[in-house]
Formats: sequence, structure tokens, C-alpha cells
Amino acid sequence: MTARGSDSNRGSGKGRPTSSSGKGRPASRVNPRSAPRKPEVPIEPAKPAPLRIRGKRRPVGESKPEPKRRRTSRNPAAKPVSPRYRKRGPKDVRDEILRVGGKRGERLHAELLRAADAVAADRERDAVRILSPLRDELPDSPSIRELLGVSLYRTGKWAAATKELEQYVVLTGSVDQHPILMDCARARKDYERVNELWRDLADVSPSPGVVAEGRIVLAGSLADQGKLEEAVKLLDRRADGIKNAQEHHLRLWYALADLEERSGNIPRARALFTRIRQRDASFADVAERLSTLV
Repeated sequence: MTARGSDSNRGSGKGRPTSSSGKGRPASRVNPRSAPRKPEVPIEPAKPAPLRIRGKRRPVGESKPEPKRRRTSRNPAAKPVSPRYRKRGPKDVRDEILRVGGKRGERLHAELLRAADAVAADRERDAVRILSPLRDELPDSPSIRELLGVSLYRTGKWAAATKELEQYVVLTGSVDQHPILMDCARARKDYERVNELWRDLADVSPSPGVVAEGRIVLAGSLADQGKLEEAVKLLDRRADGIKNAQEHHLRLWYALADLEERSGNIPRARALFTRIRQRDASFADVAERLSTLV
């Protein structure tokens, strides 16, 4: 979102932080997956408002080689704005590009769709190559900023991803990509910024899934600081009493199980991993994790 306790293990994979569906679907449905990092606390970026890509999620054990975590200084936070959640579809994105692109709009929109296809096919570096010049041509396009930011995040470019997604927040006021911004700050050990972003997200509460992803990242941030007990409590209070479990519930259970295992509470970890397997036996590396718990 699995190597455990490792600073380089936080980002994406199947059942873990990344969303599901068919790889290589039409670019008009774009929803970039999370970074190729295997997190001890899995997270999934919000479905980018832009093109709604439905990419197929890889199990943690099958994820692409993970780049070493870069140590970068924190970028200045974007100018504060009043967060508001926006829901957009493919037509909204096309209209946006045609509006800000003028005569170049059709060509630029076609390039954006090509980048979306690259993301859906797990070719984030190709997407970055396509999107970077588009960003330069249309710096005020939220859709381009968002897709580029998510693509950079998935390639491990924490500082660059932060820059794009903070500009996305400035342009839209949306908090739907705050979990990614939080995880980028976590990667840079900027825990104060993680907390700031969490407060913004919690105040708006755009959707249960997005808030759950932010909660998972916050728990990972606490664990990074040696506050395992606090991290467990943060997730545990949302772990039970769920009748119709959705994907973000499975990710939260997985993150909590990992933390419980690290805390030495093996029975609780086993119970949570078992709960996940009962609902989705192919989720992340849950079967492998269970097999190692004795």
C-alpha cells in the first residue's frame, strides 16, 4: 500500500492501495493506481476526478521493482484554500481542456487520453513524459496536474508529485488527492505536514473511501515515529461493526493487521488477515501473511 517495517515499503499493489479493475481500459475512464511501493500501511490514491482510469491492481507480491525512497526536502505548501470536493467525468475533462487549450484543445485532449491509457497499463513513466509538456502548455488545467501528480507519485517522485498535486488543490480546492499528498510528506518524514493535510481532509470528509485512505497514511506516519499504540488505536476504532465491507475497509483491516503484528499482537493480526481472506482471498499478500503467523 509485503516487507514489513521497512521505510521503503509504503505504496501500492493489489488488494492494497490501488484500485481494481481492468487494465488498459479506455482512457476515458482513468483512475491511476498508487505508487509501486509496498507499504506496511497500504494506501490508494483517490480515483482521479479526471479520466477515471480503471487499471487492474497488482498483488503486492507481483508489484514492479520498487525504486529506493528519495530523501528530498519538503516543498512549500500550496497557498491555503477552502477545500471542496468535486466529482467530474470524462466530458468535464474534455470541456476543461478545450476551454483552456483553445485551438490546441483537441490535440491536447488526445494527448491527455494517451497519458491516461499509459497509466491504465501501468506505464507511469510514459505518462509522465506525455504529461510534462502538456502541463507546461496548460499550467492551469486541474486534470493534467492531477494525473501528472498521481503518475509521479507512483514512480516514487515524492517532491515532484507534491508540487503538482498542491497546485491541483490551489486550482480546485479539492481534497480528494490529500491521501497521496500525505504519503508524499510521510516519505519525506514531514510528519507535521501529514497532520495538517489530515485535518483538512477530516474537516471536509469527501467520501468514506478517501477519508479511510488518509487515516491509513496517518497511522503509517505515527508508526514511523514509533507511536505504534497510537497508530493501532486510530485504525482500530474504525475496524469493527462493518456489515457490508468495501475495498477501503479491506485496506484498513490490512493496515491494522500489519500494525498489530508489529506490535506483537499476533492473535489480533491473524484474526484481521483471516477476515480479509474470507471476503477476498486474492487481496494483496494476505494468504502469505497468514501463513507466516504462528
